[in-house]
Amino acid sequence: MLAAYAARISPDDPLSALEIGERPDPQVPDGWTRVRLRAAALNHHDVWSLRGVGLSADRLPMILGCDGAGVTDDGREVILHSVIASPGWSGDETLDPRRSLLSELYDGTCAEQVVLPSSNLVPKPEGMSWATAGSLSTAWLTAYRMLFSNAGVSPGDTVLVQGAGGGVATALVQLGSAAGLRMWVTSRDAERGQRAVALGADRAFASGERLPERVSAVMESVGAATWSHSVNSLNPGGTIVICGATSGDAPARAELTKIFFKQLRVVGSTMGTIGELRRLVDLVDRQGISPVIDAELALAEARDGFARVAAGESFGKIVLTMGA
Repeated sequence: MLAAYAARISPDDPLSALEIGERPDPQVPDGWTRVRLRAAALNHHDVWSLRGVGLSADRLPMILGCDGAGVTDDGREVILHSVIASPGWSGDETLDPRRSLLSELYDGTCAEQVVLPSSNLVPKPEGMSWATAGSLSTAWLTAYRMLFSNAGVSPGDTVLVQGAGGGVATALVQLGSAAGLRMWVTSRDAERGQRAVALGADRAFASGERLPERVSAVMESVGAATWSHSVNSLNPGGTIVICGATSGDAPARAELTKIFFKQLRVVGSTMGTIGELRRLVDLVDRQGISPVIDAELALAEARDGFARVAAGESFGKIVLTMGA
């Protein structure tokens, strides 16, 4: 089968570690299901894997990809939940210290076929496009958990999204605005900020710009570069939900005094449960939300998509398509 995979590790030149070519069809263990993929979206996780973050050389070659949707051997159209719990784990799978994502211990979704535990499948709603279904498993699930499980906000509240344009950021804007939240974004690029406004954000600000009023929650994925701004932007009792730190995890100021004096909450958030994925799929379907697609490429053209993600050029999701 055709697949896009990490053939080696290259911290400084991740695209040089990417190969697109034939890999053996997967074997199907007991309790697992084969899915013939129709769509899979790329994430920054895939580029980090090529750099060797979370993927060691002894697991190579490794097929990349966490997002995906396709058809089982018995004809069911499904969306994949890519968080794989360890054997015997029960409860919230994101809290399992031995959990993994597809493409870390098990081959991922940038291929014509993938196998995963049968319990990790969510029915695809009839009429939902493959591009939408194939975009929900990672960045959109991360955004859903941040907003609806961890932020503690209600319709009418104002939420600040640090950064605009990435998969998580665009998902936050689309989901938040659909749920009646007032979504603000920051961006170093004014054009990307305005595109977020066109997508549903109420206002866009330059990175670090003083806001006209404080907000109820901040969605933080940038890290060191925006940390002080995030803390300073919150109302007393507000919440920072952090899902990543693309600019580094060591800010110049930890802002501990402001955090305890203003009684702020700092909540870590990673991916989501299969229950949250079901609720996300239902919300997207009922509200008719269409994830922003930056580009839709055939699997054989995956290198172009990886290059856009690695360069930070994409706005929304890059989707690879397979099959009929």
